[in-house]
Amino acid sequence: MRLKRYIVIMLILVWGTACQKQQEASPHFSNEDINELITKVTEVMVHDVTNPPLAARFFAYICLAGYEVVAQNDSTYPPMTGLLHGYPALSKPPIQEYSVSLSAMLAMMETARKMQPSGQMMAAYEENFLDSCKQLGFSEAIIQNSKAYAEAISTQILAYAKTDGYHKTSNFPKYTPKEGEGYWYPTPPAYFAAVEPHFNTVRPLTMDSASQFKPQPPVPFSEDKDSPFFTMLKEVYEEGLTLPQEHRAIASFWDCNPFAMKNTGHLMVALKKISPGAHWMGITGIACRKAQKDFSASMKIHAVVAVGLMDAFISCWDEKYRSNRIRPETAIRKYIDPNWQPLLQTPPFPEYTSGHSTVSGASAYILTHYLGPDFQFTDDVEVSYGIPARSFSSFMEAAREAAISRLYGGIHYRDANENGSAQGLKIGEWVIQTVEPKEPKNLAKVE
Repeated sequence: MRLKRYIVIMLILVWGTACQKQQEASPHFSNEDINELITKVTEVMVHDVTNPPLAARFFAYICLAGYEVVAQNDSTYPPMTGLLHGYPALSKPPIQEYSVSLSAMLAMMETARKMQPSGQMMAAYEENFLDSCKQLGFSEAIIQNSKAYAEAISTQILAYAKTDGYHKTSNFPKYTPKEGEGYWYPTPPAYFAAVEPHFNTVRPLTMDSASQFKPQPPVPFSEDKDSPFFTMLKEVYEEGLTLPQEHRAIASFWDCNPFAMKNTGHLMVALKKISPGAHWMGITGIACRKAQKDFSASMKIHAVVAVGLMDAFISCWDEKYRSNRIRPETAIRKYIDPNWQPLLQTPPFPEYTSGHSTVSGASAYILTHYLGPDFQFTDDVEVSYGIPARSFSSFMEAAREAAISRLYGGIHYRDANENGSAQGLKIGEWVIQTVEPKEPKNLAKVE
């Protein structure tokens, strides 16, 4: 009996070692491949004119799908179960002989394909991707098993996403702008209706509630020319009149407005632009490449940044539709100069706080935590959209520039940028304390 048991154990060990060697012998993907996939996801968002909060939601679940595969196969990367609200213990598919990195990539693609409106674009990308896998040396068995693994994880992530309450927002009454002085109202040229007025009802991933990081109230609206509000209003107005070339470049670099329109004769055409969240996902890819992070580490960093983006937008949008403050463009035309135009087109939602400032603060905090306070990088995320690259000495420098860019562009007042940045830093810190509960606080290092 002992001899028989010994033989069985040895056969199991040999079989397990063979499977492990087969997985090790398969090609592996890198941080570059994650970045390329995120770029493709972003292209689909640009095609669909996906609004910024919804884009962040897509990124979060797409990256969680990829990270879950990593977590199930590497004990140094714990799953998000018990860390994110309502996140279930995802079952590991009973599949042998698969590639972890390939399964993670395919899980992201499957999730993107089923969540994004133009999912057929992702389907075509996946087909080409699988063809390239064969050329890289993946066996047909590894490819098919990895695809089955990915589909099993994606199905569970999509089920989790359906419980966050976003689908209910379409059933809420249509948003009607408040009447009265000082409140937000749709702006030219397209006069879009308010975007995602009920996004604060979506379940946060880490925050206790949408209002957990409620910022201090905005400077009260006033028509008094000696009031603090009018002082801020004049600052935006005067900046727009004398806009230095460097300020103009900064504003354009961080524009990230998917709703920008251009009049061409009697037609109005959309300008192809990415969202603030897509910009920071791109920065994450640049940073992981420069830091030479391996696939698993890169997958985690992308997932945590995406989680921070979603919670930052939920928090910011909660404040936007609470304070409902008038945009500079509307106020300046009414109280100072009827012919004034901002450099950037005003996005279709209330002014306070600045969304870009909030998500930039959160993203910069998270990236600083993983990569350090003095991480230098060159941001070339939007070169393909005609925007020249800019270099930064740290993520926090980039976040501060993103915040002030909104004043330069004429779409936000100073307090919306500064308080939005503070709001984002707190959210970023909270996200890190949630997903890395054993990590010491380090906010003082990055402020």
